[in-house]
Amino acid sequence: MWQEPFERYACAMQNEALAPYQKHLSRHRAGLAGKRAMDVVAALICLLLPLPLYIAAAVAIKLSSPGPVFYRQLRVGRMGKPFRVLKFRTMQTGADKSGEITVGSGDARITGVGKVLRATNFDEFPQFWQVLTGEMSIIGVRPEVPHYVDYYTPEDFATLLLRPGMTSPVAIAYRHENDLLAGADDPESCYIQEILPAKMEINRRYVRDFSFGNDWRILGRTFRCLFEKDQLLNQKQANRSSGHSNK
Repeated sequence: MWQEPFERYACAMQNEALAPYQKHLSRHRAGLAGKRAMDVVAALICLLLPLPLYIAAAVAIKLSSPGPVFYRQLRVGRMGKPFRVLKFRTMQTGADKSGEITVGSGDARITGVGKVLRATNFDEFPQFWQVLTGEMSIIGVRPEVPHYVDYYTPEDFATLLLRPGMTSPVAIAYRHENDLLAGADDPESCYIQEILPAKMEINRRYVRDFSFGNDWRILGRTFRCLFEKDQLLNQKQANRSSGHSNK
């Protein structure tokens, strides 16, 4: 039964709305080859150099809470194929079974070690293995769970033409997404009705404008955003404060 949605996504890839994106990508075959070469080299470096940190994180996770070291979540990958994204576990075992969206760093399901891993983004580092094996890319469209892919428009499926990425323009713009959802009355509806459409517009633009040089610019922005204030988060917080003060 779990394969049925992915068969549906593969069929959804066969629609005319994707033609302009496919044509653009066909003109950038050399850039795509360079992108893959960069992925392999960078993944090897990021797997081998911080190896002691991987070991330390694994030990800390096992000592701090019962459960596995890694967390694997089913996502929709390139061409609508299923894969399980790999992360260091940052939440209590079974927390995902509640079906609730993670809302903010204060979510009680996040472990103490998990807060540190999330704050440094080190929980995502195991995905370099998936970059090395070709399931993911360093730069790309961040993969969604099947539940949210069901809300894609026909054109949104163009975002599945490339390997899913560890970082992306969306990951930069919505790097504090969980904190944004924390202030919503209904986080699930907020995500589906507001955040997802905005994210997909950014995702489509990435595929439509893909180039090897643009990937390097996105990588540079990813590093810079670690030291910049999140304007979107500040704006949302200001709006909520203004709304409360007017009540």
